[in-house]
Amino acid sequence: MILPIVAYGDPVLKRKADEIDRDYPGLEKLIDDMFETMYNSSGVGLAAPQIGLSIRLFIIDGGPFEDDEVSDFKQVFINPQISEEQGDNWKFNEGCLSIPNIREDVSRKQTLKIRYFDRNWEQKEEEYSGLAARIIQHEYDHIEGILFTDRISPLRRRLLKNKLADISSGKVSVDYKMKFPLLRR
Repeated sequence: MILPIVAYGDPVLKRKADEIDRDYPGLEKLIDDMFETMYNSSGVGLAAPQIGLSIRLFIIDGGPFEDDEVSDFKQVFINPQISEEQGDNWKFNEGCLSIPNIREDVSRKQTLKIRYFDRNWEQKEEEYSGLAARIIQHEYDHIEGILFTDRISPLRRRLLKNKLADISSGKVSVDYKMKFPLLRR
C-alpha cells in the first residue's frame, strides 16, 4: 500500500524516534509498504517518521543511482546506531521526499560504522563509505529528528523560508501522495 509522505513542518519529523522490538505490530507489511511508497515517490531512502511513525526504522535502495557503488545497495535498518563517522567532509546535493523541489549541498563525513538489525532481525555491524554512507546518514538523521535543511547555513535556510512554508501548507506540486501539516481543509 502506498502511504502519504509527511511534509516539512510536521512535528513527527523533528522528534527523535523510538526503538521497536521484533513484535512491533505489522512490521513486515510496514516494511513492504515503505518500499512501495519509496519506489512510487522515486526515492532512494525512506524513514518511518516520513510516513508519520516515530520509530527507528528506515529503508534504502540505491538502485536509481547509476553508481556501481550503490546500484545493488538495498537494505532495511531497524534500531540503527551510528557508532563512528570519519574521514573528510564532502558536499553532495541532497533532496528529500518530505521537502519536495528543494535541493541543497550538504556536508557529511565520508565513512561511518553502524550497528542495526536487518529485516530478519539479524544484528549487523558494518562500515559504509561514499554514497552509501551519505544515504544512510540522511535517513539516520530522520530518526534523530534532523532534516537536511538543518545542516545548511542559516543564510540558506532564511532564503528558503517561504518555500518551506509553502510546502507545509500544501502549495507544492508533487506526483506522489503527501500529508501537509498546515493544509486548510
